[in-house]
Amino acid sequence: MSKGVITITDAEFETEVLKSEQPVLVYFWASWCGPCQLMSPLINLAANKFSDRLKIVKMEVDPNPISVKQYGVEGVPALRLIQGEKLLEATEGVISKDKLLSLLDTHLNQN
Repeated sequence: MSKGVITITDAEFETEVLKSEQPVLVYFWASWCGPCQLMSPLINLAANKFSDRLKIVKMEVDPNPISVKQYGVEGVPALRLIQGEKLLEATEGVISKDKLLSLLDTHLNQN
Protein backbone atom coordinates (compact mmCIF):
# COMPACT_ATOMS: atom_id res chain seq x y z
CA MET A 1 0.00 0.00 0.00
CA SER A 2 1.29 3.41 -0.80
CA LYS A 3 1.32 5.82 2.08
CA GLY A 4 0.25 9.35 1.51
CA VAL A 5 -2.19 11.11 -0.72
CA ILE A 6 -2.62 10.10 -4.36
CA THR A 7 -3.58 12.74 -6.92
CA ILE A 8 -6.15 11.43 -9.39
CA THR A 9 -8.30 12.64 -12.30
CA ASP A 10 -11.81 11.86 -13.55
CA ALA A 11 -10.32 9.14 -15.76
CA GLU A 12 -8.84 7.32 -12.76
CA PHE A 13 -11.80 7.78 -10.42
CA GLU A 14 -13.48 4.46 -11.06
CA THR A 15 -10.31 2.42 -10.65
CA GLU A 16 -8.82 4.33 -7.72
CA VAL A 17 -12.03 5.02 -5.78
CA LEU A 18 -15.00 2.88 -6.77
CA LYS A 19 -12.98 -0.31 -7.20
CA SER A 20 -10.75 0.19 -4.17
CA GLU A 21 -10.64 -2.59 -1.58
CA GLN A 22 -10.51 0.03 1.17
CA PRO A 23 -12.73 3.01 1.90
CA VAL A 24 -11.48 6.10 0.07
CA LEU A 25 -11.46 9.68 1.28
CA VAL A 26 -11.69 11.95 -1.75
CA TYR A 27 -10.37 15.44 -1.10
CA PHE A 28 -11.65 17.98 -3.63
CA TRP A 29 -9.55 21.13 -3.79
CA ALA A 30 -8.54 24.04 -6.00
CA SER A 31 -5.28 25.91 -6.44
CA TRP A 32 -7.08 29.25 -6.00
CA CYS A 33 -8.75 28.15 -2.76
CA GLY A 34 -7.23 29.66 0.39
CA PRO A 35 -9.05 27.36 2.84
CA CYS A 36 -7.76 24.35 0.89
CA GLN A 37 -4.27 25.29 2.02
CA LEU A 38 -5.46 24.90 5.61
CA MET A 39 -6.91 21.47 4.89
CA SER A 40 -3.93 19.99 3.05
CA PRO A 41 -1.80 19.31 6.17
CA LEU A 42 -4.82 17.64 7.83
CA ILE A 43 -5.36 15.43 4.80
CA ASN A 44 -1.71 14.39 4.93
CA LEU A 45 -1.99 13.71 8.65
CA ALA A 46 -5.05 11.52 8.09
CA ALA A 47 -3.21 9.69 5.29
CA ASN A 48 -0.43 8.79 7.71
CA LYS A 49 -2.68 7.93 10.64
CA PHE A 50 -5.13 5.74 8.70
CA SER A 51 -2.87 4.41 5.94
CA ASP A 52 -3.56 0.80 6.94
CA ARG A 53 -7.35 1.16 6.60
CA LEU A 54 -7.99 4.06 4.28
CA LYS A 55 -6.93 5.33 0.89
CA ILE A 56 -6.84 9.09 0.39
CA VAL A 57 -6.98 10.71 -3.01
CA LYS A 58 -7.11 14.35 -4.00
CA MET A 59 -8.78 15.83 -7.03
CA GLU A 60 -8.46 19.35 -8.31
CA VAL A 61 -12.00 20.49 -9.08
CA ASP A 62 -11.45 22.56 -12.23
CA PRO A 63 -9.92 19.84 -14.46
CA ASN A 64 -12.25 17.11 -13.12
CA PRO A 65 -15.86 18.25 -13.61
CA ILE A 66 -17.35 14.75 -13.91
CA SER A 67 -16.51 13.62 -10.37
CA VAL A 68 -17.31 17.06 -8.98
CA LYS A 69 -20.78 16.88 -10.49
CA GLN A 70 -21.31 13.23 -9.61
CA TYR A 71 -20.62 13.89 -5.93
CA GLY A 72 -22.37 17.25 -5.74
CA VAL A 73 -19.33 19.26 -4.76
CA GLU A 74 -20.46 22.86 -4.46
CA GLY A 75 -17.57 24.40 -2.58
CA VAL A 76 -13.98 23.54 -1.82
CA PRO A 77 -12.39 22.15 0.20
CA ALA A 78 -14.80 19.22 0.11
CA LEU A 79 -14.45 15.67 1.38
CA ARG A 80 -16.31 12.57 0.29
CA LEU A 81 -15.79 9.28 2.08
CA ILE A 82 -16.67 6.49 -0.33
CA GLN A 83 -16.69 2.74 0.01
CA GLY A 84 -17.40 0.88 -3.20
CA GLU A 85 -20.29 2.75 -4.81
CA LYS A 86 -21.56 4.03 -1.46
CA LEU A 87 -21.10 7.56 -0.15
CA LEU A 88 -20.53 7.25 3.60
CA GLU A 89 -19.89 10.87 4.50
CA ALA A 90 -19.70 14.28 2.84
CA THR A 91 -18.40 17.61 4.12
CA GLU A 92 -17.86 21.00 2.53
CA GLY A 93 -15.56 23.69 3.83
CA VAL A 94 -12.72 23.51 6.31
CA ILE A 95 -13.22 21.12 9.21
CA SER A 96 -11.08 20.84 12.32
CA LYS A 97 -8.47 18.15 12.82
CA ASP A 98 -10.59 16.64 15.62
CA LYS A 99 -13.69 16.53 13.47
CA LEU A 100 -11.82 14.95 10.56
CA LEU A 101 -10.19 12.30 12.73
CA SER A 102 -13.39 11.44 14.59
CA LEU A 103 -15.36 11.26 11.32
CA LEU A 104 -12.81 8.80 9.91
CA ASP A 105 -12.56 6.86 13.16
CA THR A 106 -16.33 6.41 13.25
CA HIS A 107 -16.48 4.85 9.80
CA LEU A 108 -13.22 2.91 9.87
CA ASN A 109 -13.89 1.25 13.19
CA GLN A 110 -17.13 -0.30 11.97
CA ASN A 111 -15.30 -2.73 9.72
